[in-house]
Parts: sequence; structure tokens; C-alpha cells
Amino acid sequence: MDFEYWPRLLYLVLLLMAVGGWIFVEYRNRMGQALRAAAAWGLIFVGVAAGYGLWGDIRSDHRPRQMANEAGEMVLRRAADGHFYAALDIGGTEVFFMADTGATNMVLSRRDAERLGFSDQDLRFLNEASTANGVVRTARVELPEIRFGPFRDQGLSAYVNEGEMEGSLLGMDYLRRFSIRIDGERMVLSR
Repeated sequence: MDFEYWPRLLYLVLLLMAVGGWIFVEYRNRMGQALRAAAAWGLIFVGVAAGYGLWGDIRSDHRPRQMANEAGEMVLRRAADGHFYAALDIGGTEVFFMADTGATNMVLSRRDAERLGFSDQDLRFLNEASTANGVVRTARVELPEIRFGPFRDQGLSAYVNEGEMEGSLLGMDYLRRFSIRIDGERMVLSR
């Protein structure tokens, strides 16, 4: 134990004795009321601590907003996990992508591919890709019109990852169509 431990312990013991003494004197003839008050404050404390601890989990379900600014640029806000996310409308279906400048291609999770109408029976996993998790097989698909704010693109290719992915990746085949500027907590994409 270090030298600073004992004074801190002494301070906490004296503080506990002072507060405990006050409670004892104040509630001397009403101990039931004191216990109810202590239980209420204990539950309030536990509720606040639980809310604080769960706040990150609650917030992670909400994707940061994206918006088109007056200059015709798309602005993405940095999410709590440090990444930038974009919502693209692909053939009338909204798909959330993590902007990944380290990914070569636009990569769809199997769940997003299914939402876009690509069933497992139609996919042919003939290609391979090297990822941070190793080599995975991919299936090439053609996407209809892609809308991203004011921007429209036709007939782009994407790859469906055979492995498990939390979400889809917006790689450089799509991002290279933009001039990208990262300004603090914002990613600005313009053409």
C-alpha cells in the first residue's frame, strides 16, 4: 500500500462516521422511515448508474444523421464508434453502409443483399477477397440505380460477402466518385 492510501481511508471513515452519525441522530425514533429513504436513494443511484452504463448501447442503434448542405455536398457525421456511416437508396431500399476507405469494393452483407432481392440460391460465390478476418468468398451483383442525397448512379457492381458481417461496407469503387474531405467530426463528399 502506498503512502497516500491511509489518509484517503481515514478521510472516508471520518466522512462515513459523520454522515452515519447525522442519520442516526436525525432518524433516532424513526428507523423504518430512514431505511425507506435509504432504499429509495439507493434505487435512484442504481437507476442512474444503469442508465449511464447502458447509454452507449442505446445510442449505438441510432445512426448519425447525414445531410446535403447548400453547396450540394453530402455531410456525414462521425458515429460514437469513430466511423462514418451513409444511407444509400438502392432500387428503393435504404441500406446503411460504413464508409471504408480501406475497402476496394462496395460489399454487401448477406442480410442487406437479401433485402435487395438477391437470394442465396441466386448468388455464386466465385470470387475471393482478402479481409482483416482472412480470405472470404464473394459473389458479384449488379445494383440498379443508387441514390445518395443529390447524387445518382446507375448500374454499379457490388460484392456479397459469404461470411458474417455486421453491416455493409462502402468501399473505394463508389467513394472514388467523390472528392472526400474529413473536417473534424464530419466527412464531406462532393462531386
